[in-house]
Amino acid sequence: MTTLQLDAEALYADLRRGVRTLLAESPGDTALVGVWSGGAWLAERLQRDLGRPGTHGVISSTLHRDDFGARGLASGTDPTALPFEVEGRHLLLVDDVLYTGRTIRAVLNELFDFGRPASVRLAVLVDRGGRELPVEAAFAAARVALPATQRLSLARDPAGLFTFALEDPS
Repeated sequence: MTTLQLDAEALYADLRRGVRTLLAESPGDTALVGVWSGGAWLAERLQRDLGRPGTHGVISSTLHRDDFGARGLASGTDPTALPFEVEGRHLLLVDDVLYTGRTIRAVLNELFDFGRPASVRLAVLVDRGGRELPVEAAFAAARVALPATQRLSLARDPAGLFTFALEDPS
């Protein structure tokens, strides 16, 4: 059996370079929006490391998930916080792991509750394939193939360093 070894900090460095390029190609008012929770951690660090003025946004998929009835509210509140106008704004969504595309679909629905963005692009740390919806990242630091039974998630230690957790509940 092969063990997947992903260096989250090395991939973050690749993501930072990719996001810097995407932002250079985008209009100057492009805002970073992190998908709760791993993507929010990434967006927070990217905002700081890239020396971007202002504040990044955080968006949750919770209220728009197609499995909301089964999952419910994880924390009892919706962590969405968009400290800027969404209407007409260029947005760069940041997420940790792209898999089926269902979370991104739910996040887009949540974004449109706040207004109609001028454009939305997506950057992810890891694209693991397995798409159920036509969603594609403009930038992915890594592409990996995992069995559907495995779950890959980003973790952050108290110092803010990233690691991955690979779970197989089967």
